[in-house]
Amino acid sequence: MKTKKSALFAAVVSIILNSCSKSDTTAVITPPVPVSNPIAPGDIAGFVKGTLTTGHTYNITGDLTIKAGDSLISQEGVTVVVKNNAQVNVMGVLIIAGTRDKTVSFNSDSNSPGSWGGFQCDSAQAVTIKWAHIDNTGGPDPAGGARKTLYVRVPIDVDIEDSWFTNGQDDLIRMEAGAKITILRNTILSSGSTDGEAINLKTGVTGDVAYNVIYSQAGTAIKLETNALQPFPQTSVNVYNNTLVANGWRRGAAEPGRGVSVGLNAKANIYDNLFVNNYQGLEIFADADTINTKYGYNLFYATADSYTDTTADPAISISLRSNFFPGDGVAKPQSTDLVSTGTTNLDPMFKTFDGTVAAPNGASTSDDFHLQGGSPALGKGNASYSNDIGANTSDATKSNQH
Repeated sequence: MKTKKSALFAAVVSIILNSCSKSDTTAVITPPVPVSNPIAPGDIAGFVKGTLTTGHTYNITGDLTIKAGDSLISQEGVTVVVKNNAQVNVMGVLIIAGTRDKTVSFNSDSNSPGSWGGFQCDSAQAVTIKWAHIDNTGGPDPAGGARKTLYVRVPIDVDIEDSWFTNGQDDLIRMEAGAKITILRNTILSSGSTDGEAINLKTGVTGDVAYNVIYSQAGTAIKLETNALQPFPQTSVNVYNNTLVANGWRRGAAEPGRGVSVGLNAKANIYDNLFVNNYQGLEIFADADTINTKYGYNLFYATADSYTDTTADPAISISLRSNFFPGDGVAKPQSTDLVSTGTTNLDPMFKTFDGTVAAPNGASTSDDFHLQGGSPALGKGNASYSNDIGANTSDATKSNQH
């Protein structure tokens, strides 16, 4: 006869195993979440385990820790308000399972960028986040540096789907040490102060990054590296059908960020991505595993030939179109790519786009990055991934759901 603890563990494992790979991204999975040790609404801090229950509000008043062997599970429709610059330390299992109709919210009481510490998962056992709003992370650590939003440094399964990450101050999603990732259909907006990648994958991470919309990240939208001293196990990731807009403008740092970068013996399959108004587009460094990094069927567009970055001191003029494939890298346009020039206009035809090139940290946007009919991105993708280019395709079962 199963104990309550073993039954909960079986349910947790079932949820984790439902994470998608490239071959099955058509399914938007919303697993049922069991109630075990329901946590009373109100203030919580210190060691915690159990279930945050539907429709209730919880106030994290100090650092929260999920011990090894314990689980913290959120049902749909939960609101979590974080106070006192607290963070969530995950040594056990974290499952945030919202739904399209009833999302989960984690935000600070001040609702201002950089006002709480995010999820620090140095020794977590599994992490699943679905249909959640994670806002205003990156609060300062004891030394005054901005913290990452979701930081995993163990070889575990990490499944992040259909969620929103906004107004962080450093890396939003940072994975290391052989984590096995599924990062699908998320929206990452207006994050990073003068640095910080949206999705930063290092030291042996493997999996899929697809159908994400990443807008106005200070650093690189999707960055892959292994390790200069330990080249194996390799970081090896499929990066496809992402929409990457206005990324890499480090807000005064005068240093380029990219739409996608691959370096330090990492390898990737990079297909069907949409690059618009990024400081630099696709950068494959010479120290990447260039032989096994494959790419093509990507669309590159800029609303102007050049842009003057007035946040830098002194201001600098950047040639947007010549930076689609930066000269200090080895990536070159492929015959399957769609590359805008001064005479070839390949406007992807977003439903709405105000033409932003660089925006302040935390800036709001009302842009709608779905594609209009007649977009040059439709029907021009790699059929092994999608028939279309970008996160919002004609196949609603695969597309970004936001």
